[in-house]
Amino acid sequence: MADDVEPRLDDNPEKSRRGIYLLPNLFTTGALFAGFYAIVAAINSRYGAAAIAVFIALLLDGLDGRVARMTNTQSAFGAEYDSLSDMISFGLAPALVMYEWALVYMKPMGWFWGQIGWLAAFFFAASTALRLARYNTRISSQDKRFFQGLPCPSAAALVMSMIWTWHDLGFAGSDLKIPALLVTVAAGALMVSNLTYYSFKDLDLRERVPFVAILAVVLGLMLLSLDPPKVLFTFFALYALSGPVIGVIRWRRKHGHRTLTNAVKDQVQVSSDDQ
Repeated sequence: MADDVEPRLDDNPEKSRRGIYLLPNLFTTGALFAGFYAIVAAINSRYGAAAIAVFIALLLDGLDGRVARMTNTQSAFGAEYDSLSDMISFGLAPALVMYEWALVYMKPMGWFWGQIGWLAAFFFAASTALRLARYNTRISSQDKRFFQGLPCPSAAALVMSMIWTWHDLGFAGSDLKIPALLVTVAAGALMVSNLTYYSFKDLDLRERVPFVAILAVVLGLMLLSLDPPKVLFTFFALYALSGPVIGVIRWRRKHGHRTLTNAVKDQVQVSSDDQ
């Protein structure tokens, strides 16, 4: 009967180290809190605050991994916790905020459109989960310079900057329910697509850069301070479109190369026949 007893933790020679690293997980918890607050703010019709909260989550999410690497406090727990936090902050929060802001107003259009509204929000949330799962399973094998599919923080930023921009201009979500539907579905589809997006991870801030790069950063900060919602919406919309544009360019190059190769082969075949 001794074999039926579960082994104690002390009996395992490879027991895991107890405790977690506090500093990087504080940033992850802050991002999770910001995402949860965005949902609460949207329920209370504070859509501008909800959008800002998601952008704060995006900032904190970008810091936790860098802090962990700088302080040598990476852990499997931190990686899993970060992924779960991303699901809340960049999956559920943007989907629910978009639903509360615009998609809920598709109900008066009829039963079918009412179902389409909440299904679009679910599609965005489900796409985020699938995107995170695919990224986590391929993180060791994929090219660090590029993402496969639109990153979920960028998709969330696109959706939330749209809400922030139009809310700041005084437009109600009920007036923009169709554009909101299209952007939500498009962002979800781009996340689970095979399109390539530049990751910016090969940029080394410790290396020397041209002087014009500093001027570009200063100009970007100036524009951002003048009108944050419109600048952010423009940037993330262009970034989301960069994937399809790169895909089309690569397809045309590949198609053109194949056409040229076939033409050369045909020419060689004709020459051989003439001889």
